[in-house]
Amino acid sequence: MSKRIASLVPSLTELVFALGLGPRLVARTGYCIHPAGNVREVPKVGGTKAVNLAKLRRLAPTHVLVNVDENRHDIVAALHEMGAQVIVTHPCDPEDNLALVDQLAQAFGDEPGVMAHAAALRSALQHELGETRDDFRPASRVLYLIWCDPWMTVARDTYLSRMLARIGWHTEPAQEGGVQGAARYPVVQGDEPWLRDVQQVLLSSEPFRFEAGHLARAQALCPQARVRRVDGELLSWYGVRAVQGLRYLRELARG
Repeated sequence: MSKRIASLVPSLTELVFALGLGPRLVARTGYCIHPAGNVREVPKVGGTKAVNLAKLRRLAPTHVLVNVDENRHDIVAALHEMGAQVIVTHPCDPEDNLALVDQLAQAFGDEPGVMAHAAALRSALQHELGETRDDFRPASRVLYLIWCDPWMTVARDTYLSRMLARIGWHTEPAQEGGVQGAARYPVVQGDEPWLRDVQQVLLSSEPFRFEAGHLARAQALCPQARVRRVDGELLSWYGVRAVQGLRYLRELARG
C-alpha cells in the first residue's frame, strides 16, 4: 500500500521534504510554509491546534505526523479513529534531532532514498552539535520573549530554551514547565525581581512578530539588558532546520 503522509507540524513538514518524502505528502497545516517552493501544491487542513478533520479524512493519509507540544491530544485520538498510523514526536533538546531523524527513517525507510537522506542529515547534525557547545563561553541570563500583551517566555525544559543553553544562555525564569501545557510558556508580569539581572532580551520573529517599536518596551522590562530581535524559526524549529539553527546560535554568541 502506498504511503500517504499528513504533517500537522511545520518543522516536520520541512523534514519530510529533506528526507525525500515530498511526493508522499498529501496534507499539511497552513503554518507549514517551508520549503516554500514545494508545499504550495500540498492541501492545507487547518492549523496545528484546529485541524479540519473532515478534510483530512477525505485525503486518506496512512501516516500522520504530530508533536506533543504543538497538537492537541483530542486530535490524536481522532486520527487513530480514522485508521491512520500516528507518529508522535517530542524533541526537547537539540540532541533529540538525531532520534527524530531515526524515528522517521524507521517509519519510512523502505521509500527510495530515505535512508541515504537520513544518514546525510544525521551526519550534518552531529557535526553542528559538536561545534556548538558552551565549554568556553561565558554564561548569560536571557529573557526570550515569544509574545506581547501579555509578555510570554519559555520554560527551561523546552526545545528553544535548551537550544540557547547550548551556548551558555540560560532562560529566565529558572523553572521547568512539564511535558505539555501552559506552564511551558510562562507569563511575565513585569515586576519580577529577577528581571533586574537579565543580561539579554531576545525578541522572537515568531509566533508573535516583534517589530522595532517593541524594542523600547522590552528594554523597560530589563533596563540593564541588551535587547535584540532574533530569528525564531532558526532557534525553535527542529529537524533539518536545526543544522542552520545551530550555526545561527554560534553567530549570535559572537555578536
